[in-house]
Amino acid sequence: MSARILVVDDVPANVKLLEARLSAEYFDVMTASNGTEALAISRRAECDIILLDVMMPDMDGFEVCRRLKTDPATHHIPVVMVTALDSPADRNRGLEAGADDFLTKPVSDVVLIARVRSLTRLKMMTDELRMRAITSLEIGMQAPERSAVADTGKGGRILLVDDRESSYERLATILAAEHTIDVEPNPTEALFHAAEGNYDLLIVSLDLNNFDGLRLCSQARSLERTRHVPILAIADPENSTRLLRGLEIGVNDYLLRPIDKTELLARARTQIRRRRYTDHLRDNVQNSIEMAITDALTGLHNRRYMESHLATLAEQASMRGKPLALMILDIDYFKSINDNYGHDAGDDVLREFAVRVRKSIRGIDLACRYGGEEFVIVMPETDLHVAGMVAERLRRSIAGEPFAIHKGTKRIEVTISIGLTTLERKGEAVADVLKRADTALYRAKHDGRNRVVSQAA
Repeated sequence: MSARILVVDDVPANVKLLEARLSAEYFDVMTASNGTEALAISRRAECDIILLDVMMPDMDGFEVCRRLKTDPATHHIPVVMVTALDSPADRNRGLEAGADDFLTKPVSDVVLIARVRSLTRLKMMTDELRMRAITSLEIGMQAPERSAVADTGKGGRILLVDDRESSYERLATILAAEHTIDVEPNPTEALFHAAEGNYDLLIVSLDLNNFDGLRLCSQARSLERTRHVPILAIADPENSTRLLRGLEIGVNDYLLRPIDKTELLARARTQIRRRRYTDHLRDNVQNSIEMAITDALTGLHNRRYMESHLATLAEQASMRGKPLALMILDIDYFKSINDNYGHDAGDDVLREFAVRVRKSIRGIDLACRYGGEEFVIVMPETDLHVAGMVAERLRRSIAGEPFAIHKGTKRIEVTISIGLTTLERKGEAVADVLKRADTALYRAKHDGRNRVVSQAA
């Protein structure tokens, strides 16, 4: 796993030591001797993780970290403070500034590499989501960076898995000051609880009686509904080796007992902020995909989606020897609706038409806006006779009840013409099926509109 690590320290000997350790693990190492240089490198997106010293002359590490985490361009880059400062106050100050971890020198090579690898996996996942979400900016969706910077990390839903009553009572009391807490003292029930609870963070004790806490963490990572929920592990100091193993299997962060109240809250906020950011990225990706294949006005699939998906449906029908019906629908005299009542009225008709179409077809059927006032419905495993019945029912649904326009102040009569055909011959080109349905539609309009015309293959 390769990543670009930026080492920031004004002491050359410290830089060389970290550079040697990381290079031995095949990381690509960059260096900076002061905070200003580090901020510039970070803004150019030249690094994946930052190892940051605190004591520097021009700008201390706390200020560098704070600026990184409040800048929408750099807030997603993991920061690990590596410093000789070892007081709880310094550690908490670093975490409050937004650091993902705070390691005290001398740092064990094993601990350092485990933490860097863990954060590298997280950064690569986030980068992939950010790259996919770039298109959402191009189609007008809001980027999540600014809201992520402003997020306090409070108000999360946390599941605490701990079977020591004295321990979970104290932890729950601390966390309840900022979050909603559920406690699960039975580890065998914890995974089910986690899957059903829509949590922002799982806190798991690794010192459970008669149960392997790491196995629970591993199971949470393998389950679809908990795969992306961050995990904060808690262990006694003598179990630090197991914590390192936990980082390898997907634990996001850890704490050693005795638990410092301020540090617990700071680490929980960091994980919850990151969860919300990645969730927002995933939502953007999903929404951009939906917008790319959906007609914005009617909510039906668009022509691009229909053309690609119809080919798949036709191939499946041919392979299985099943019929496939296709109809093209056209709203009669639609131009006169726009001319007489305005384009807003035309939009009202199109939206209501889409609603009635959905009510008239099955869940497996594909309904698309083909363009303007033309629509296509594809019906798998449907022969010409059954498709004709559906088409006639839809025609009556449109003609039988006037359409409300101008916010319901006026109602107008609307009718449709439908051309219907089926895919009958194995391997027949989709374009030929569409052309045949279009020919049937032309006949329906030529013969007086408000009717269904079928044309067999």
